[in-house]
Amino acid sequence: MLFIFILAAGNFCQAQDSTRVTKAYKSTARLKKAVDNNDNKGVADSYVGIAGDYYNQGNYAKSEEFLVKARTIYKNLNDKKNLESVTRKIAQSQEKQNKITPAISNYSMAAEMSYSEKSKAVNTNDAARLSSPTPEQRAEAIQDNIKLNLKEKDKGDLAENYSQLADVNIQQNNIPKAEENLNNAYVLSKKEAPQQALEINQKLTNFYVENRNFEKAIEAKKKVLKEDFVKENSQEKVNQIQELADIYIKKNDPEEAVVLLKNAYGIALEKGHTLEAQKSVKRLDSLYNISGNTNASVTLYRDFLGKLPDLVSKDRSLVDNKILEDTEQRISQLEKEKGLKDELIRKKSVFNYSLIGVLILLTGLIIFIFRTLKKVQIKNKKIALQSLRREMNPHFIFNSLNSVNHFIATNNELEANQYLTKFSKLMRGVMENSAEDFIPFQQELDLLQNYLALEKTRFADKFDYEIEVDESLNMQSLKVPGMLIQPFLENAVWHGLRYRNDKGFLKLSFEKEDQYLKITIEDNGIGIEESKKQKTEHQKTREGRGMKNTVERIRLLNELYKKDITCSIKDKEGSSGVLVHIKINLA
Repeated sequence: MLFIFILAAGNFCQAQDSTRVTKAYKSTARLKKAVDNNDNKGVADSYVGIAGDYYNQGNYAKSEEFLVKARTIYKNLNDKKNLESVTRKIAQSQEKQNKITPAISNYSMAAEMSYSEKSKAVNTNDAARLSSPTPEQRAEAIQDNIKLNLKEKDKGDLAENYSQLADVNIQQNNIPKAEENLNNAYVLSKKEAPQQALEINQKLTNFYVENRNFEKAIEAKKKVLKEDFVKENSQEKVNQIQELADIYIKKNDPEEAVVLLKNAYGIALEKGHTLEAQKSVKRLDSLYNISGNTNASVTLYRDFLGKLPDLVSKDRSLVDNKILEDTEQRISQLEKEKGLKDELIRKKSVFNYSLIGVLILLTGLIIFIFRTLKKVQIKNKKIALQSLRREMNPHFIFNSLNSVNHFIATNNELEANQYLTKFSKLMRGVMENSAEDFIPFQQELDLLQNYLALEKTRFADKFDYEIEVDESLNMQSLKVPGMLIQPFLENAVWHGLRYRNDKGFLKLSFEKEDQYLKITIEDNGIGIEESKKQKTEHQKTREGRGMKNTVERIRLLNELYKKDITCSIKDKEGSSGVLVHIKINLA
């Protein structure tokens, strides 16, 4: 029963060298550090390291599993160089599992990603090697890789190339060439990659056995037993001795096989390799049964069962298997922790981006509202300006119509017609230009001349007037606010000049002063203070409104067009009358 239990344990797990445990510890430590630091590249690099350990142990399925995880991370990081390397390694792991179609696909992808001509050629040749229909084409692809790897002195890949070429030689039944290439592969790999060397040695011995060349098979196996990487690893040494015994059994030399298996059994007992000891016992029992040596078989089992407790207590492989199992669970746990961290970071990023999006949207909305309000304000100011431009003193219109009525009543038809013509022309000019905030200077001058002519007709005996224009002013290209000056002229006539006892004088002048248009209105009427004394309350209210509208127009023009319009009104010093200065920025 105890033997059956040991056999079951052997089927459940394989004996492992303690070096595996050390490597597993290191790989787990690197992975934990990368996860703790949220270092995605470090996590991917750790996966590649773990995959390499599995590959060297011959566990190609596990190697592929971790390489695929690493490739996913490299893709997310857009790490193209590592992406190429890990894709090639995936193809190699798949090829070892005889998954030819996906291996071809990954070799091709690695070729497309390649950064150098050498790696592109190597991956392309490997894809061609697996997909070529004839041995000759496969051999050609392998020979191309051998040339490339000889040039780069890459012994690991070169050994694999010679091993691949030996497989083609075997298919072609070229025995000498296959033997030569396997020996070349073994020599190249034994120093750099012991696991690869063992695989090649096994392939070589199998080749010799299949060709019934047992002496060479024995020679090859004895040769590997002398290698340091076997002598220093008692577990591997037992395995190789057992394989040598199997060759002697196939050679039909059971006596030598018994000697070898007893030797393997003794080493396994001494070093504490339970499963290897059990394998040796099983094979010896089979040989004793064939020879009919039942006593030897019983003695062997009694010896094995008697030494089993001590053997199990010394066997580190069972402990190592448990440690490795726990290590794999730890790696799995670390992967879950990384997944949770990634999910947390993703959710945080989504929240942050959503918050930024909302802030951008709100900012855009605020800007839109601000601009809309600004446009509405500007539009309202322009409407206000238009309204103010269209507003002419009703007193002026009323008196103008009274003057027409007076001319008609006194049978002065000619004066009435002339006055009415000038009045209608003025009204038409005001209405035509009421849609624009600025009109050509010449049009403004014509309107002011027309207005003064009307007032002169009405108050013929009260004042004369004069208009001076600086010759440097461009009458057509220069634009000024329409009818901005008219209220000041109206004030000069109605509140200053018409109260004089004798005829007064009104002077309107335009001159350029640096970048400004300077407008001067000068009269010799009764002046501001005297005029205030003579006004009724109704007149004061009407005048206040007219000047208020003019001041409002100046304010709106400055806000909308930055014209820096200034206005000053004051009594003249040393004589009667009012002096008005208006300045408009021409820039």
